[in-house]
Amino acid sequence: MQSELRLRILSGIVLAAVVLAATWFGGLAFRVLAALIAMLVYYEWSTITRLPETDFRGNAFGWLSVALVSVLVLLGFDAFALPALIGAVAIGIVYALAMKGSGWLAGGIVYSGLTVISFAAIRGDTAHGFAAMVFIFAVVWATDILAYFIGRAIGGPKLAPPISPGKTWSGAIGGAVSAVAAGTLVHMAFFPLNGLWVPVIALVLSVFSQIGDLFESFIKRRFGVKDSSRLIPGHGGVMDRVDGLVFACFAAFLIALGDAIVSGTANAPAGVFLFGP
Repeated sequence: MQSELRLRILSGIVLAAVVLAATWFGGLAFRVLAALIAMLVYYEWSTITRLPETDFRGNAFGWLSVALVSVLVLLGFDAFALPALIGAVAIGIVYALAMKGSGWLAGGIVYSGLTVISFAAIRGDTAHGFAAMVFIFAVVWATDILAYFIGRAIGGPKLAPPISPGKTWSGAIGGAVSAVAAGTLVHMAFFPLNGLWVPVIALVLSVFSQIGDLFESFIKRRFGVKDSSRLIPGHGGVMDRVDGLVFACFAAFLIALGDAIVSGTANAPAGVFLFGP
């Protein structure tokens, strides 16, 4: 048990260092990281849902779709990435209906494709983007860590017993409160705090982070899988580590996109809308 804990801690330190370094440098380094995460997420999604065995042609299309979206993001053609993703998902749905393929195909394309798009859009190439990603990291990590410890300490009613028996309402609430505090402090380290927008967005992202965790637990329980893979020593798979982060970034990206559409300034980086001064 001690050696397993040491391995888990070492892997966690290495992962955090790589992610934070890529976030600091931004640009191509972060886009490569986002694309790599998206591809690994699709690999794990397709493996969990058994797409290679049950729907080989559909799975090949899924790989091509996620690769296309990732390449568009890598090359900086962000404006084309979301329409390409929407088109791929539409084709995946039509294919599943017409050819009696797996309904999990379109879900995997959405989950993976939106991962690379939202990560890259939030980070962008600006200081606001760096602050935004650090903010999201703080919210998600505070949610995960404090929800675990507070839930263990207080216990009480279960949050979603059929999906994840270990999670409690006390942990969920404690994690959310901790996320608001952590997010607010991180924002104040970069910009002055004006109004309640930052605590509110931190709370929203914390809730989505916990939904993402439960969603992955549901997928794994549906297919009788303990870990999404064994790619990360001591931690399981990539999805096991980024499930909450992915959903938090989805929420942040969609909020920023909605704000951009309403304000008519769609070309500005997502980080400016969410976390600008």
